[in-house]
Amino acid sequence: MNFAEMMEMLRNPQAMQARMTELREKTERITASGSAGGGMVRVTLNGALEMLSCEISPEAMAAGDAALLADLVRGAFNDAAAKVKESIQAELSAGMGDMPFPPGMLGGL
Repeated sequence: MNFAEMMEMLRNPQAMQARMTELREKTERITASGSAGGGMVRVTLNGALEMLSCEISPEAMAAGDAALLADLVRGAFNDAAAKVKESIQAELSAGMGDMPFPPGMLGGL
């Protein structure tokens, strides 16, 4: 987005709001999966960082170590969250013409 386009958006707040709504809806449709323990745990998140699925292999369950399993779930979640954040940043950068985002603009993403 060039400076003239940005100024036009600022002059037309309804268009800016519509564009932001469109970008938010696009990012909410993003999904990403992360894994831990060599794929023993796999988590899929959406763009709102809501967990859509959590798959735990029988091998991970057979270990009987609750602390290890919790670490694997946390690791898979964090892996998926990093991928979602990367996808959101790419989507927003494309939608806003590589305009930099101030810290905190993505709500901690």
